[in-house]
Amino acid sequence: RSTVYDREIKMLLLYETAGGHALFELKSAEKLANSDTSALSSLFSDRESTAKKLKLKAFGAYKDTTEAVAAATEFVESKLGKPLRKFLSKHAGNDSVELGVIDVKLGAAIKEKLGIKVVSNALVNEAIRGVRLLCDQPLSDEENNKLYPLPSTGKEVRAMQLGLSHSLSRYKLKFSPDKVDTMVVQAIGLLDDLDKEINTYAMRVREWYGWHFPELAALLNDNLKYAKIVLTVGMRTTCKSISLQTLADVLADESGPDEILAQQVKDVAEMSMGTEVDQADMIHVRSLAEQVVELSKYRARLAQYLSARMQAVAPNLTVLVGDLVGARLVQHAGSILNLAKHPASTIQILGAEKALFRALKTKHDTPKYGLIYHASLVGQAAPKNKGKISRVLAAKCALAVRLDALGEDDDTNGGVNNDLGLELRAKVEMRLRQLESGTTPSIPPSSSSKRKLIDVLASTTTSAKPYSDASHFTLTATPKQDDDDAPKKKKNKKSKDDVDSSSKKKRKRKTDDEPAHDDSLPKEKKKKKKK
Repeated sequence: RSTVYDREIKMLLLYETAGGHALFELKSAEKLANSDTSALSSLFSDRESTAKKLKLKAFGAYKDTTEAVAAATEFVESKLGKPLRKFLSKHAGNDSVELGVIDVKLGAAIKEKLGIKVVSNALVNEAIRGVRLLCDQPLSDEENNKLYPLPSTGKEVRAMQLGLSHSLSRYKLKFSPDKVDTMVVQAIGLLDDLDKEINTYAMRVREWYGWHFPELAALLNDNLKYAKIVLTVGMRTTCKSISLQTLADVLADESGPDEILAQQVKDVAEMSMGTEVDQADMIHVRSLAEQVVELSKYRARLAQYLSARMQAVAPNLTVLVGDLVGARLVQHAGSILNLAKHPASTIQILGAEKALFRALKTKHDTPKYGLIYHASLVGQAAPKNKGKISRVLAAKCALAVRLDALGEDDDTNGGVNNDLGLELRAKVEMRLRQLESGTTPSIPPSSSSKRKLIDVLASTTTSAKPYSDASHFTLTATPKQDDDDAPKKKKNKKSKDDVDSSSKKKRKRKTDDEPAHDDSLPKEKKKKKKK
């Protein structure tokens, strides 16, 4: 809704609010233009004095939040959008109007496209500061002349501003909860810490319970199964009363209950050489084993969460190197955007910085891989080919992570788009097979290049002249030419020594032929001789 109540406006001030575009009239603009900066700042220092100098003349409200965010973004980027252009053309298109704009770039765009006289000076800056002071609180009926329905309290004004600022921040930053790589960094860090804690606790359980049942450590290498047996059996003397099926279920793996191992545990418990312990000691041992079991379960849940998060944040990188290696690369770089900025050579040795600088200092060979060594594709390669595969894989990872960090095209079915990752993984696997078989890669030409080559060959064969026997001849000896027709041969230039020797001979001959010096000779002959 846009309304104008006074057509005789000398200076209008353009102001952007959370509710729409506003035009304020500056009263006595000609008198205020001659005032200095200190006097202007005192005129717009409080709300009462500001309300006397400013009056709302027109307002264009936004239809919804989307339009408000778009207009605010254009205003921040100093662009003249379509809604603002219509608003100014309708309410400030008069030749007698001067439009005060605080943004110089936006003022230049308004002047160029709409032909409105734009002013940007100290008076406009102080007046806009007064407008901001008015708009921070709801305008009274005298100040807005009931132009449009305004919030009745300052709390509603702040809520409107806060809502627009949040929407604008989301739009500018392109915020997406699924793309937060901070969760990946924290999850992989916690996963590493849990592995250390579980190993420490499990070793303590083995040492502590080993005094009572030492033979159990040789039968069970898995820490989780060991802790479960400690919780189930407790005192080794009670192992007789526990059924074989119960122990088999505790020792079950992916294939199912392990009755053979359960029978071995029962047999060994009867012949154990461990020391006797009190019931109070066993309570603490079992509580520690219970913590091992709980931490192991939480570690499994955290691994599933990390895998799902990596599929959302970096699907193409996850396809190439796996969720754990990809998460460690992101953690080492700091964020997925920082990882996307790294070249392939840096990604290849990421995590081996200490070895790299030690090699540079001692002038030895630099490392060929870092964290990427734990990827499954590098593990499949032979030891002699691990360096080459890690270089190829790092190059493909650089492409994949850039698409993950900067790309916006998700799958149309609502999932993630990892087509590039699958394609790059196929290329790395093909290169791995080539290295293992020892064959050189052969790249077949495309269909377009084949057609072009065929066209070129066809054109050359049709335009070429057939071979004629008349053009076949043999070279014969050329007859001698006459002296007149023969070209004159250039005389070989004599060397410097030959020139010097010949000049000396000529001088000697000349001195021998010359008569003795006589004073009776005429002066002219003497001059000639001197010359």
